[in-house]
Amino acid sequence: MSDQRTALVLGGGGITGIAWEIGVLAGLAEAGTDLSGADLVVGTSAGSVVGAQLTAGAGLEAMYGRQLEPPASERAARLDRATFARFAWAMLRSRGRDVDFRRRIGTLALAAEKAGVTPTEQERLDIIGARLAGVEWPDRKLVITAVDAATGEFRTFERDSGVPLLHAVAASCAVPGVYPPVTIDGRRYVDGGIRSAANADLAQGYDRLVVMAPLPRGIGPIASVDAQVTGMVSRVAVVSPDAESRTAIGPNVLDPASRAGSAKAGRAQAATVAELIAEVWKG
Repeated sequence: MSDQRTALVLGGGGITGIAWEIGVLAGLAEAGTDLSGADLVVGTSAGSVVGAQLTAGAGLEAMYGRQLEPPASERAARLDRATFARFAWAMLRSRGRDVDFRRRIGTLALAAEKAGVTPTEQERLDIIGARLAGVEWPDRKLVITAVDAATGEFRTFERDSGVPLLHAVAASCAVPGVYPPVTIDGRRYVDGGIRSAANADLAQGYDRLVVMAPLPRGIGPIASVDAQVTGMVSRVAVVSPDAESRTAIGPNVLDPASRAGSAKAGRAQAATVAELIAEVWKG
């Protein structure tokens, strides 16, 4: 096992996705498989928050306990029908061209910010900062994903990129039309989930891979998790919410009121996948 490199991929899924992933991770550790020591952690959107905490050494039980606390001042946000309609129109106009689609979504995000629909960039940085265990990059290999709002180019950030951890995570969490793009080196970045909900292909070359995917399906140019991991590594497991977890998560993944229930459901679900994960992770 010593020469087997492990990767943990944490996908996007909003506030409830953060809670669910932490619940699953805590439950797996309790069952005897602690994934926090992965050689590589890839974080997209919600997963970037979890990955940053995990690689900074935050204890899983402490992380889990925070998810059970009542929502404080953070208000629920929502992807409304108008925004979904704009996403669909961007998809149709892009005709399957990935970069074109992402560029159109970036344009949508910039327009929403200009119209005052989103919070300010500083407000979002403050909220994301409160979620992290620290603002310094960990020594561990953590890769965070985002997309250039102007060009649609996919971008990854890690310790040697020279980008502050807080800004990388905030960019990865910048849901277009809901939250503002984040400024990094003079450019604006949005949610890495508009390329793929998990970007699991970044774990190419690792021997053992576990993907936590609150939103595993793809649509149009947004790649599904299954499409990215098929045939990629020798051992792989994908965990997505079961029926009970989907009920706990509810219809709005950006509602802090559903956070505690999502964490509890994730922890309960861990018991049902613990054997599979242990086999993949430990062999």
